[in-house]
Amino acid sequence: MKNVSHPFKNLKYDLPAGLVLALVALPLCLGIALASGAPLLSGLLAGVIGGIVVGALSGSSLSVSGPAAGLTTIVLTSVDELRSFEAFLFALVVSGILQVVLGFLKAGTLGNYFPSSVIKGMLAAIGLILILKQIPHALGYDRDYEGDESFLQPDGENTFTEILKSLDYLTPGAVLIFSLCFILLLIWENKKVKEHKYLHLIPGPLLAVVAGVCLNHFFIFSFPGLALEQEHLVNIPAFGSWQSFSNQFQTPDFSAWQNGSVYLVAITLAVVASLESLLSIEAADKLDPYRRITPLNRELKAQGIGNIVSGLLGGLPVTAVVVRTTANITAGARSKASAIFHGILLLVSVLAFPAILNTIPLSALAAILLLVGYKLCKPALVIDQYKKGFSQFTPFVVTILAILFTDLLIGIAIGLAVGLYFVLKTNFHHSISIIHDKDQYLIRLNRDVSFLNKSVLRKTLEEIPEGSSLIIDGGNSQFIDEDIIETLQNFIASAPTKNIDVEIKKTYSAPNLFFRKTDQP
Repeated sequence: MKNVSHPFKNLKYDLPAGLVLALVALPLCLGIALASGAPLLSGLLAGVIGGIVVGALSGSSLSVSGPAAGLTTIVLTSVDELRSFEAFLFALVVSGILQVVLGFLKAGTLGNYFPSSVIKGMLAAIGLILILKQIPHALGYDRDYEGDESFLQPDGENTFTEILKSLDYLTPGAVLIFSLCFILLLIWENKKVKEHKYLHLIPGPLLAVVAGVCLNHFFIFSFPGLALEQEHLVNIPAFGSWQSFSNQFQTPDFSAWQNGSVYLVAITLAVVASLESLLSIEAADKLDPYRRITPLNRELKAQGIGNIVSGLLGGLPVTAVVVRTTANITAGARSKASAIFHGILLLVSVLAFPAILNTIPLSALAAILLLVGYKLCKPALVIDQYKKGFSQFTPFVVTILAILFTDLLIGIAIGLAVGLYFVLKTNFHHSISIIHDKDQYLIRLNRDVSFLNKSVLRKTLEEIPEGSSLIIDGGNSQFIDEDIIETLQNFIASAPTKNIDVEIKKTYSAPNLFFRKTDQP
């Protein structure tokens, strides 16, 4: 396990994965910046910082950080409210500081309270969204930005109407490129290819991208009518040199500290970015084939430092993100070296060869992301959750539907509410049990019983028939709320009116005084 996580002992797996990850991340960074109303450079910077800075500091072996689609609305409205992007950058620096403080306060432990069914529902939902969102790109309709995860889109459509509309703008060249790339990816998923002495060294997604570029060039020279125009290709701004690149960095407006709205934006960013990161880390740990556990408090500190650096240099907010993490794992990454390498590649590629990257068809990337989406929502996952019973399957399905028809954070909140209901229901069921034989009844308080169980206890007591004998045993409960004790005392006082004989089973070892013997044995 130690060797698996070591960043320098798995380079033959991590470097190819980092290359694939950079190809996938590049249009996502640009698309999210565009949707946020921010400079395109800010999205690229966030991708670089998420890869290098957060990747190096995080305790996660496989998660990838960068600009998140879930924060686009917050960024857009915050810049408008603060009236400048520079003031927003100051708020981002403050939010990063807050995240670091949250890490030291051990707030990361909140991530341990997300129900497994909700996390799996989130993964399946993102997989389904990836598939649905990539269909228009596969058909050559690229109005919606890459990385959009919301049901309602900035172009005025929604996830489903976008697919219908794309049928009216079918681009044959894009369809052919998508088909070739997708077939290649399926071939590379074959067991024989994976076990081949040499072929397994070539990442399938990288091969698909190269094939897509080559096919489009073939169209340009042989079938111009099928060749893709620039709107169907990756579009990176040319910076020319490091100096021209660095000259476009924007710095925070520190005079904005006098604006009270800055701190409200900072708190909002810190809370939402932290929640999205914790959710993504939980998902990454579930997808990790080696089942490694990420230290969540360290993750909050890493994300906070990443946002401080991003704010100082003019980048977008950074969070851990599920789509890029899944692409990283799918590409065969084993350690954090892949995330760091992808950040370095993003920086180098934007400076050194943007013209080459601008020849990559979006339909080729759609093939990669569509396969990633399928791996997140395989039918086997749904069947497995169904077999676990109604209490696991319901939050799973509700989370999928809620995320699909709203966005990630709102959907998760709805899923958590449903999951919490089933947790409480299960807890109620197991906290109080009743056994009876004819007119002999036994009520046992099995575990901690809080005021939330009062309704269940009252209902249970009301069902005891007249003329019965009842024994109440709470000797195994470490904690019993005073409301529960009061409910029992009220029932004992009223029991004679129903001719019910009540006995409280007391022991010397009972943690609660109500059930503890006080006389000397």
